[in-house]
Amino acid sequence: MKEFHILLRSGSQVQSFVNISMTQPFDVLVGNEGQDINGKDLMGMFSLDYSAPIRVRVKCSQEEFLKFRQSAKEYMV
Repeated sequence: MKEFHILLRSGSQVQSFVNISMTQPFDVLVGNEGQDINGKDLMGMFSLDYSAPIRVRVKCSQEEFLKFRQSAKEYMV
């Protein structure tokens, strides 16, 4: 699994990140404190605590990972 951290500060940022996740051909797991949510599930994403950075985990090739990180770079910490 490859991972990075993001910080989302508004509902529109959550929606934007979900849209980015939905374009990926692999699963996107997002969570904090032992909680993993499907990063493509808008309702699930709204259940997370956004007061701290959130971990994003994916299982994909290095090339796919780099492209995904580039797509989400504005939210990375």
